[in-house]
Amino acid sequence: MNRYGPSKTLRTKQLLWTAAGLFVALLLLVLAGTFPDFIENYYNTSFYRCISFVMHLLLGWVPFSIGDIFYTTIVVLTIVSVVKLLFKLLRRQFKQAGLNALKLLIGLQLFIAAFYLLWGMNYFRPPAAKILNLQTNGYTFDQLQTVTRLLIDSTNANRTLLTFATESNSTIYNNAIIAIKQLDAQNRALKSIYPAVKPSMFTPIINYMGTAGYFNPFSSEAQINYNMPVVNRPVTACHEMAHQMGFAREDEANFIGFLAGKNSADRLLRYSAYYMATQEFMHEVYRRDSITYKLLKAKLLPAVRTDMKKENEYWEHYQNQLGDLSGLFYDRFLKLNNQPEGLRTYNRMINLTMAYYEKAALPGKN
Repeated sequence: MNRYGPSKTLRTKQLLWTAAGLFVALLLLVLAGTFPDFIENYYNTSFYRCISFVMHLLLGWVPFSIGDIFYTTIVVLTIVSVVKLLFKLLRRQFKQAGLNALKLLIGLQLFIAAFYLLWGMNYFRPPAAKILNLQTNGYTFDQLQTVTRLLIDSTNANRTLLTFATESNSTIYNNAIIAIKQLDAQNRALKSIYPAVKPSMFTPIINYMGTAGYFNPFSSEAQINYNMPVVNRPVTACHEMAHQMGFAREDEANFIGFLAGKNSADRLLRYSAYYMATQEFMHEVYRRDSITYKLLKAKLLPAVRTDMKKENEYWEHYQNQLGDLSGLFYDRFLKLNNQPEGLRTYNRMINLTMAYYEKAALPGKN
């Protein structure tokens, strides 16, 4: 008789009970996600804000991304665990392999549970249109053209104010933080908790994934690609800090990034916001009528078209199958998290922007 038998059996039972308990916990989180008002009133405005405050105290002062180090550690540990599992399978140590697989399962469950508890439940908040009291009742193609022209005019006007962008990344981050903080004056629902942004340590890698920035839910850190064209950096910083505020959906983060940027005193950030919004609207116009798209594109200043060309050349330089694969993965991720349109969700900021301009008394004055 193996004198280690009973302890191994007990260990297996403990792991099974842990896996079962975590499975039930995840089911409860899924159930909670079906009650948006509960998520808004009890998770976002209380629990998540406490988390943001604590994360800021613990990690906000660190100049580099702790979340990136966490991701690296998780990837390394996962690879080591999978290699050990395969090694035991090859040696026909099936009981030990089963224990390893069970540990991997528990690790995955803990990862998913932490993701939703620390931030991910924000995906199940009521839509931003409801939170911000915007009526997204649809719009006509004529209305789309009207707002697109307004955005083009604002983009051109702000481009002429630039000598060109020579601001350092630290200045870009600070101006974005100021803009996010000022959103509170427009709407109390846009109150931020110590917004901050950091450069991504993975920038050389995420270039090949076509990624401009991302939010780390485990450390509450917003990170951006610090090498991408400078015109993209300011509004991307605002977009990621919108995630930090608790707006998880991509279209909503885009819209809030635009709101923050368009009202900023910083010329580069203001141009960056209008530049992003103009491209989003132009894509929608092109989808509906390519002839109208060409007519509107001709209204852009040569300097703006040059910026767009440089941006396209930058991302095309890194375009590869890794980017296609990561795009497919992220598309599935968005669909699993209350965004059924997947990557097309980004384009839905148009609905919010149209509603904003419809509500505004004088949309052209900003």
